[in-house]
Amino acid sequence: MEDEDAFPKPLGRQAVFYYGVGHMLNDITSACWFTYLLVFLTDIGLSPRDAATVMLSGQIADGFTTILAGELIDRSMVNCITLNSTSRVVLASCRNAFTMVANLSLYGVALAVFNSIKPHTLVDVENQYRWIAYLSIFIGCCFVAIFLFGTKEPRLKKGVHGKGYARISWSHWFRKVLYYQVALVYVLTRLVTNVSQAFLAFYVINDLQMSQSSKALVPAIIYICSFFVSVMLQEFTWTGQRLKTFYSAGGILWIVCGAGIFFLPRNMNAFMYIISVIIGIANALMTVTGVSMQSFLVGEDLHGCAFVYGSLSFLDKISCGLALFFLESHGSDSSPNPNPNLVGRYSVGFFSASRYGLSVVPAVCALVGVAATYTMNLNTPAPKPVMEPLLLA
Repeated sequence: MEDEDAFPKPLGRQAVFYYGVGHMLNDITSACWFTYLLVFLTDIGLSPRDAATVMLSGQIADGFTTILAGELIDRSMVNCITLNSTSRVVLASCRNAFTMVANLSLYGVALAVFNSIKPHTLVDVENQYRWIAYLSIFIGCCFVAIFLFGTKEPRLKKGVHGKGYARISWSHWFRKVLYYQVALVYVLTRLVTNVSQAFLAFYVINDLQMSQSSKALVPAIIYICSFFVSVMLQEFTWTGQRLKTFYSAGGILWIVCGAGIFFLPRNMNAFMYIISVIIGIANALMTVTGVSMQSFLVGEDLHGCAFVYGSLSFLDKISCGLALFFLESHGSDSSPNPNPNLVGRYSVGFFSASRYGLSVVPAVCALVGVAATYTMNLNTPAPKPVMEPLLLA
């Protein structure tokens, strides 16, 4: 009996599915925020700096609310659902897969709205984004209902050796070197995905002067590739070393993509579709493993671990807000190139805010993240590897 408690069984596919869909509302509204907020605000007349200020204020409010909500709930879903380290990674992988579904759903909604409502006036523009918001929230709420229906309330009251869980103070985490390492990696990973997402549409339209459909097609390719990679990652048995290896692979892929985006000339813009495939793979590798490192940090310290997730989310939101504010405030060219006849040399020598935001920022963050991951000591929370199948039929 003690051996069975020490090696908890992996979750079934149904439990993983119900957990994964529960974040759809958060993910689809987040996709709206990072994809269309800056576009919407500049379309209705705000300057790039003012639009960035609005986003920064929202990120700050979101960050503080996250900490407050975490303390009120004091419950971390992944760690309370299962003590199996592999299943925790599978849960994170499933969530990331449905994050991609949320992003694709948003682009489907946006495509339908943009085709139905033509922006002849400012009121039409406002109606476009209003309907995108309404429909996205409705879709997300439907998936939340599925989550509430199918997910059982986690009730892990005792540790694997029969010990009760005591309340853990914040200072407990501050004394752990791994907390700072995981925090750094997580924040850098979110910077990679969120900053690149915010500037992707500007880059393909203004810098590469691709067709209008590309601002939907390129992200769609990224999300589809991320979805399939996230699903594939569920079929691995996970250890701390494997997390570090896969994260490093994703980081290296992003560094390569960043270099390609930075130097990509306008007359070779078709290569952006190939780069988008690699970005999708890199995003999935970094996001799934970066989020899963939090579970390795928490381990079996369940009561009080909400602080870990809340504080890391706070740092993520503030850093993303500041990065976008800086890039938008100091970049004069989120608007179309005033001289479209300058193509070859001009497109390489003219480095816009969107080009920096989609290439240099993610690549540098990925590089630092890989270096930080190398210094980690991620011990698998079991004295021997978990050898059961990842998911039970």
